[in-house]
This record gives sequence, structure tokens and C-alpha cells, in this order.
Amino acid sequence: MAEQQRLRGRVAVWRPGSNAGPAAWPAGVSGFGQRAADAVRTWLSAEVVAGRLFPWIAIAFGSGIALYFAADREPTLAAPWVLTAVLMAGVFAARRRAFAFPILIGLCAIAAGFAVATLKRSVIEHPVLQAAAWNVEITGFVERREERERSDRILVRVQTISGARIDEKPDRVRVAIRKGTAPPVGSFVSFKARLSPPLQPLRPGGYDFARDLYFQGIGASGFALGGITTSEPPASLGWRLRFAAAVEGLRDGIDRRIRAALPGDIGAIASAFVNRRWNGTPYRHPKGTPLNGGFCR
Repeated sequence: MAEQQRLRGRVAVWRPGSNAGPAAWPAGVSGFGQRAADAVRTWLSAEVVAGRLFPWIAIAFGSGIALYFAADREPTLAAPWVLTAVLMAGVFAARRRAFAFPILIGLCAIAAGFAVATLKRSVIEHPVLQAAAWNVEITGFVERREERERSDRILVRVQTISGARIDEKPDRVRVAIRKGTAPPVGSFVSFKARLSPPLQPLRPGGYDFARDLYFQGIGASGFALGGITTSEPPASLGWRLRFAAAVEGLRDGIDRRIRAALPGDIGAIASAFVNRRWNGTPYRHPKGTPLNGGFCR
């Protein structure tokens, strides 16, 4: 009986204003915010005095880029830049405040990283082919030429394109052609081709062809049907194409000299290293598997 009375709980009402009771704060929680602020202030002061705070700007900038890729939908172009400008004004206003100044600089760097990623997206944004298309008639300027083992490949800046299932005109297309028939860079060409959308990764975590082609400004790839006709361009080349043609001429001269001295695969490898040509394709094992997502240069 005494044991039952000792184990029986007692219920009491907690009087308002009383420090004791079931809802009383633990002793260590009281003043936690003030202690945390003091600790952060001490850390910032130590970083500023030692001159170690500046590298954190790069980390904050990269965090802003990571936030952009984590966003659920595409942000508008103006909003992050307005936020960056407001934070820059706050940094200038708080330049004499030892505690607020570094925090505002970090927030400004995060906003700047987010804004730069948004700007980069708007700059490289271009149409991408959504479905395969046959007998597509293309005219445009050759921007890049690649000599490969079994076939050549050209990158064409599209002037006109027509064909079934072409909803939006890609800005650039990359097509494979017969070996030895690639026209010089800067040529105005016309041909028929079969185009396909950029290839998605073949397996989870594999090489993403579509992502790489998108950042190169290429909206479709495929192969030419028949021959390629070269004609007079309807408009001027522009300084970019003239510069690319001049650089390509220098590279072709270097390539011929190297291959004349070193025939075969050794000459091809030496020319690739000297000319630093990047064809946008992953380096492949002889069995056809990309190695570590590397690129041929």
C-alpha cells in the first residue's frame, strides 16, 4: 500500500509567473542567442585581423551558383541583379561597421553568384531540336572543321533550315560528312542532313552529351545526306568567322608540318597537343567507353 502511494503521480497547476514548473527554460538555453552572436563576432574579428576573410568571398560566390542550380524554376534575369545592387549599397553604407560589413559582403557575393549564373543562362540560351528530322535542308557558315579517323565533322552556324518536324531553328548544328570533304572554316555551304536531338546520358551518372552540346551552343547533331555545296555567302562573314578562319589556316599549316615529320598516330597525337584542338567528344577507350569524362584535345 505504501509502495502504491509512493508511485502515484501528483498533478498540480503551474502558476503563471513562476520560474519553476514543467515549461521552465533549461539553465544552458538562457542567453544562447547573445552568446552565439558574441562567438560569431569573435570569429569574424579573428579572420579580419589575420587577413583570412577575403578567400571566403569565392566560397560565397560559388554558393550562389549552387543555389541557382538548386532552384525549382528558372528565375527572372532582373531580380538577382537588383538584389545584388541593393546589397552592394548596404555594403557601402556599413563599411565602417566591423560586424555587419563582412556579413553583407558575403551576402552580396552569394547574390552575385546567383546573378552571374542567371546571366550565363540567358546568354547561352538557344533552341534545341526536340525530335529526329529527315531530309532537312540547311544553309550556313562553317565555324569549325574536324578531321577524324573514319569521317570528317563540321559545325555549321545555321542561316536557313527547312524540313519536317523543325519547330524552332537551331543556331548551330554539327554534322558528320565523308572523310576528306570538309570545306574550310568560313565557307558558306548548303546540304541535306538527318538531324537528331542531343544524346542524353546512356546510363545514370554517365557522360552527358546533351549538356555539353548545349553549353557549346549546338542544338542538333546528325550526318549529311549526299554532297555539300559551297557557294558565295549572302552576307558578310563577320569578324568572328574571319578570325576563326585565320586561326584555322594557321592550325592547318602546323598540322601539315607535324604530320609530314611524324606520320601515323604519333603525328596525329602530336598535332592535337600542339594545336590544342577540342572536338567536344569524350576520350574513348578502344572498346568505346568514355574514360573519366575526359575530352580529346
